[in-house]
Amino acid sequence: MDELQLQELIRKTNEELRPNLNLESVDPHNPVVINHYPTPWQKVGTGNYAAVFSHPEYEKVVVKIYAPGRDGFEEEKEVYERLGKHPAYSQCFYAENNCLILKRLKGITLYDSVNQGLKIPKQVIKDIDDALDYAREQGLFPHDVHGKNVMMWEGRGYVVDVSDFLKLESCSAWKNLKTAYYWLYRPILSPLNLKIPDLLLDGVRSSYRFSRSLLDFERK
Repeated sequence: MDELQLQELIRKTNEELRPNLNLESVDPHNPVVINHYPTPWQKVGTGNYAAVFSHPEYEKVVVKIYAPGRDGFEEEKEVYERLGKHPAYSQCFYAENNCLILKRLKGITLYDSVNQGLKIPKQVIKDIDDALDYAREQGLFPHDVHGKNVMMWEGRGYVVDVSDFLKLESCSAWKNLKTAYYWLYRPILSPLNLKIPDLLLDGVRSSYRFSRSLLDFERK
């Protein structure tokens, strides 16, 4: 987007969205809660730190706002500065006062793809692998890369959430997802075109988080 459009969106964000937004973090391990936001703004999604919105006049970008009391804004700002411009990542156009304006990535998450029975090509996995290697080359540490943080569009893979890429501790989320992709998804689920219900997927996700927290506790 050009500079004039960017400045106008910043104004709308500060004068229309933020004063009329009721956003809170109830549980740091679950997505933030949006109690209210003004029209014509639209909710794109929520994460454990922030919520993402779009405006119908600016279809190619989104606005990400951190919930009050949640850390991580400065870290995410630095991550985007290091990533620069890369086809598998978003691009940051503005980052001030717990608010980021980012290039909008099209696609569907791998979590939703499995939920809807959509086929996930191997190229998607390769693209994400390459993107994570690129991040490491920039001195970053890909972290919390799971099915809801990566997505595909027209057969290519993208990384949606980079907010934890400065964390130094090891994370096996992406490695485990790839194992499930090659050992479970490709040989069994994909040929059957099975749609996996949310209840089962969320159960697997919760069990994985619980087991990972136990392992982290045992290492201490």
